[in-house]
Amino acid sequence: MKLVELHDIQKVYHLGETSVQVLRNVSLSISRGELVALMGASGSGKTTLMNILGCLDRPTSGQYRLDGRDVTSMSPDERAVLRNQELGFVFQSFNLLPRTSALDNVLMPLPYSGRRSSQGEARERAMGLLQRVGLGDHLDHEPSQLSGGQQQRVAIARALVNCPSLLFADEPTGNLDSKTGEEVLELFRELNKEGVTILLVTHDEAVARYAGRVIHIRDGLVESVAPGRSGADAAREEETADPAAPCRAIPDRLSVFESGLRMVRTALSALRRNVMRAALTTLGIVIGVAAVIAMMEIGRGSASSIQQTIASMGANNLLITPGTASSGGVTFGAGSVMTLTPEDAEAIAREVPAVRAVAPAVRVRMQAIHGNRNWVPNEILGTTSAYLTVREWALSEGEMFSDQEVRSVAKVCVLGQTVARELFQGESPVGREIRVNNVPLKVTGVLGAKGANMMGWDQDDVVLAPWTTVKYRVSSTAVASANQSSSSSSSTGQTTSTSRLYPGARDNLYPEQSAAQAANTPVPIRFTNISRIHAAAVSSEATREAIEQITALLRERHRIRPDEPDDFAIRDMAEMTEAMSSTASMMTRLLLAVALISLVVGGVGIMNIMLVSVTERTREIGLRMAVGARRHFMLQQFLTESVVLCFCGGAVGILLGRGASYLVRLFLRWPTELSLDAVFAAFVVSATVGIVFGYYPAWKASRMDPIQALRYE
Repeated sequence: MKLVELHDIQKVYHLGETSVQVLRNVSLSISRGELVALMGASGSGKTTLMNILGCLDRPTSGQYRLDGRDVTSMSPDERAVLRNQELGFVFQSFNLLPRTSALDNVLMPLPYSGRRSSQGEARERAMGLLQRVGLGDHLDHEPSQLSGGQQQRVAIARALVNCPSLLFADEPTGNLDSKTGEEVLELFRELNKEGVTILLVTHDEAVARYAGRVIHIRDGLVESVAPGRSGADAAREEETADPAAPCRAIPDRLSVFESGLRMVRTALSALRRNVMRAALTTLGIVIGVAAVIAMMEIGRGSASSIQQTIASMGANNLLITPGTASSGGVTFGAGSVMTLTPEDAEAIAREVPAVRAVAPAVRVRMQAIHGNRNWVPNEILGTTSAYLTVREWALSEGEMFSDQEVRSVAKVCVLGQTVARELFQGESPVGREIRVNNVPLKVTGVLGAKGANMMGWDQDDVVLAPWTTVKYRVSSTAVASANQSSSSSSSTGQTTSTSRLYPGARDNLYPEQSAAQAANTPVPIRFTNISRIHAAAVSSEATREAIEQITALLRERHRIRPDEPDDFAIRDMAEMTEAMSSTASMMTRLLLAVALISLVVGGVGIMNIMLVSVTERTREIGLRMAVGARRHFMLQQFLTESVVLCFCGGAVGILLGRGASYLVRLFLRWPTELSLDAVFAAFVVSATVGIVFGYYPAWKASRMDPIQALRYE
């Protein structure tokens, strides 16, 4: 049965304008199970012929059939599959991977076979072959720890690991001493007896004597073919079992996941051979990712700090004030009409879902006295305990007055830091009294420091008290005005009607009195208006929605017709919030851009080192292609190495970035905040950098010619 058939094979090399014909109309055949020697002097063309037979090179013309298949018409990947599954190579220079154990050298062809086998099964087969060639005790030895004969035995075991039908041995004893050479040749003879077809390429007649048939080649021509085996040998050949049958009997092919896993293992094995270079290669990615993480966390922390500062000044706060009165074309300014009531505040808290807290407020400015010290705060604000929630204000000591104290018009108050300092000179004011407009107020607590607002006003220069106390005990403006109105009516004899509760209301709040009733029984009318209403939206994003809902509610409560203007005004800090948020976002983007530049620099470093690696490992690439690695396998392997480097660099960079962020917060007291999206982005970017900057070196490796790569020095 013919395993190899050559018909009129020619090979011409073109060196510039010169053409050199190496093989001239070579025709020969090799039967399955033969041990053939191909003899010739250096330059005779025997190595070129072996390369064509081994599917490493293509003839210029002629036909080559291997086991009945036409090889000359196959693509490079198809020939690679054939080399992996049908052929084995024992090179003169051994071509073992440096810094790699003997076992891993033998296992090298298996990832490219595409056959499904566990890692344990593959290692067991490789160890069995090493024991077969007498290296059972040298499994973990690297090539530098082995003698020349031992290295050749490792190369033989590697050639047999995929159960080849045809084994090529190029000058197998050329680098060995005579004794070791004889041992290797005896090993070839034993393999041939087991059914392996072997072609020995040599110029040594002593080596050729081990063959059953010798083919002489000279100046590219087959000069003579020595007689082959006897008829009995040919009969035994037909009965010999195919040594590749056990390997080809495995029908299962690798899944995409399993193939990818093998590529990752192969890439990691290649990277482990030069750990220091791999570590230095990832340095740029480590610095870039660490910079991205640190900058993003510092930027996010700064943005959060700015937002908290804005919130402390009332970023999501709404200020609802009464409308403006006018007469004869003269406008009296905001708050010149009394249109807001405590009931409005309660309705907003109850019916507006976009608001989280509401507090009514009555504002006056009067002198506060304690003992022989006095101070005029920026404002004395009558409100409720909800005011602290609206303003996100905490107490430094004591407690806030309760809602019950608001209803009972209790004479209590809470002082800001500035007022407490000016009136009590560093002593605790809690439990002591101050007098405002001759009204004694017991201090129940002191507010925490707030600082100045955006306008430069001291927010700590304030006194908080129940709004009922400020309204009815401290100022008494509404009651006094009502009494004076009634008294004036009595003294002048003129009748007055009660004011409407809201402008535009159709009916009076109280039944109209007659002139006599009004004159004889003056009744103080308490129209309970407030200066303003403080409200806090559930979030800064919900501020606009809260304004719309409050506007609709108050227009309904105040019975304002659709064509009439509002009798109130709502102010927010949206413009300032947007401006400062935009500044924080711009700062974060700027920091990110600076960090991404370092990532790009790291990517260029990856490409540079990978190109150097491809050049340095040219012989390795040729060897892997010789044992069956297809082009896309080489592309995947080097691309996987690049991505693995970037992933490892990204992981280390994330740890360093988090550590740098922590140190900045610990020592510099800068605000930082964990950014999970930055961590995820760092992994994605590092992988992208590995793919983008590693693709060209990987593509370059996949396009190498195996013959040229094996000859590279």
